[in-house]
Amino acid sequence: MRRPIVAANWKLHGQLGMIASLLQPIDIHAKNLSQVDVVICPPYPYLAACKQAIKSGNVFLGAQSVAAEEKGAYTGEVAAEMLAEVGCTHVIVGHSERRQYYGESDQIVAAKVTRAIAAGLTPIVCVGESLDQRDQGQMKEIIVSQLRAVIDEIGIDQALRTVIAYEPIWAIGTGKTASPEQAQEVHSIIRSELARQSEEVSQQVRILYGGSVKADNAAQLFSQPDIDGGLIGGASLDAEQFNAIVDASAA
Repeated sequence: MRRPIVAANWKLHGQLGMIASLLQPIDIHAKNLSQVDVVICPPYPYLAACKQAIKSGNVFLGAQSVAAEEKGAYTGEVAAEMLAEVGCTHVIVGHSERRQYYGESDQIVAAKVTRAIAAGLTPIVCVGESLDQRDQGQMKEIIVSQLRAVIDEIGIDQALRTVIAYEPIWAIGTGKTASPEQAQEVHSIIRSELARQSEEVSQQVRILYGGSVKADNAAQLFSQPDIDGGLIGGASLDAEQFNAIVDASAA
């Protein structure tokens, strides 16, 4: 039985006051749900303050991105070792917004995953297709290609140290959501691709769904056999709604 995980991606939102108004209610709620892992991914400036505010043993701190390099003259980048030093245990890698707006290729994503694992972090590796790619029948090809780039770099055994997140680009921040059946189809493709190299690994790796997950659709999505939780964007900025999503993952 895979342990559910729900990760909050605050994206470019937040202020110090949110730690009291948003994080504390989530942290308190999570204490009563020991069977679920909750990951909070605030913007970089708030990592240390969030770390201090987290009291529950099943709430973890994550970052939204990481450098592909260990160190050097890379202005504006943040190394995996730095994230680990301030208390991060997880980091989102390859989010579609990073791929789209900052030109992160499959190769860059794979390098970032490698750096994260080397620093002891758990990378939440994002894969997903655009609406055009889905309409043109390229969904499986795109998903498998993105996944293979990472697995070929780190090896199948190291995949156990990752979490995979399927986020259809057409459903991120649009209000559109993949149906439970559509999401399950892709999660099954991901698990089958992992099973090509190791059935044991494929059954242990947790695969999240991300894309306009809300309190009113979470239960249906999480009831699918290959969906192990969610990567939550907009709904993670509302403590009541996020807690309801966490509850749905534990049901």
